[in-house]
Formats: sequence, C-alpha cells, structure tokens
Amino acid sequence: MPRSKRNRLVSLTKVSKRATREHKSAYVQEIRDAVDGHDSLFLFSYENMRSNKFKDIRMHFRAKNTSGDDMHDEETSDESAPSRIFLGKNKLLQIALGKTPEDEYADNLRHVSGEISESVGLLFTSRNKEGVEQYFKDLCEPDFARAGFVAPRDVVVTNEMLANQPVSMMEQQFRKQGLPVRIDNGKIVLLDGKTEYKLCKEGEVLSPEKCKALTHFGIKLSNFRVKLVCYWSSKTGEFEKLD
Repeated sequence: MPRSKRNRLVSLTKVSKRATREHKSAYVQEIRDAVDGHDSLFLFSYENMRSNKFKDIRMHFRAKNTSGDDMHDEETSDESAPSRIFLGKNKLLQIALGKTPEDEYADNLRHVSGEISESVGLLFTSRNKEGVEQYFKDLCEPDFARAGFVAPRDVVVTNEMLANQPVSMMEQQFRKQGLPVRIDNGKIVLLDGKTEYKLCKEGEVLSPEKCKALTHFGIKLSNFRVKLVCYWSSKTGEFEKLD
C-alpha cells in the first residue's frame, strides 16, 4: 500500500487572487476528499468545451440507484459506483494533488499534477478502468466548428438552401458573413445568377463569420471528443500515461 500523505497544510499564495482564500481551501479539500473516496483518477483533456455536451458525460458518470434485485449484476454494480468531475482551476488542481514527492497528497499523484496544463479536468471514479477507457474511446459527437478550426472538406451553399431562410432576418446577416446574396421575388438568392457558392474549402482556417454561417445551415464539421491523458490508482499508487 502507498504511504499516507493526508492532512498536510498547503500554501495557497501562488494561486490567483480572484477567489477568496476560504473558497480555494474548500476547493482543494473537495479534490482531496475525492481522492480518498474513489478507487481511481483519470486526467482528461478537451477542446472547445460546450456545457450541453459535457452535461452528457456528467450524467453518464452519475451514480445510478440500484434495487435489491440488481445487487448481483456486475454491470449495474459498476454503474452505481460513485464518480466526481472537476474542471478548470489548474493551479488549484495541482496544489490539491501535490507537485513533488514531499507535498503530493498520495504516492505518485505528483505525476498526474505534472500532466495538468491548458484545458483539462479530473475524473474520480470507482468504475473499472477498462469501462472508463472504452466510454471515452467511443465518445464522438458531431459539433459545430468554432473560429480557428480547419475545415475537413469543402462546403457549398446552394440557392435551394438559401430559399429556406427567412428573408427579413437572414439576408443582411448572410452579407455580413461574406455570402454574396440578394433578395429576388421574396427569396434570398446568390448574386449574378449563380446556383451555388463555396462557403469554405478543405484545409481552410475558418473565420468567426464562416462558422456562424455554417451554424445557420446546420452544418457540423467538427467532432466533440474528450481525451484521457493519464490514470492513477488509489489502491496501489500506480500511475500510467494513456494514449
């Protein structure tokens, strides 16, 4: 068993002053309570996080109630295992876990702390490792692209697509987004008698305006994914980097 490193005082002087000291201390304690209350920890990374997408992940890892008849069902038992997710506040995450052999909260948590950078979160869970890895491997949902995203394919807008748009609301917006359009017989059409317009091409870095236009047409070019970075076991202190 790894040696105990509980109940250590930690200095919060290097953390941003935006939150109160009491709030910081409480947040650190919540993370440490999660270390004590779960079998394992996964560090995950994400890009362009959307709250509605991440809500599904939280719901998936929310413990499910089980009846007496389900107590011997292995799958149901695993789904009822407790889990907790923490997002953001990287400096506080590192303080809670510890960054050196001397101040880490439990053996090898310093290695998890060393992987914390940019957009990451912590998943504490008592579900089996293989099941968690498979869930995130399968997690892939189409999503609207954001500014800076590289288009994976050409996208063409046609007069038929424009005809379904409300004239009074969208004609000026499409112009602002770079589409060469006009109103003809109460419908939005492309200029110069064109029947289609290439909104973006493969490999193009999308601007905010083009992303808005793609959203108007319901075209999703990106995928929402969450990548597991590393794993830590509270039972053995094992640390493992994940692909």
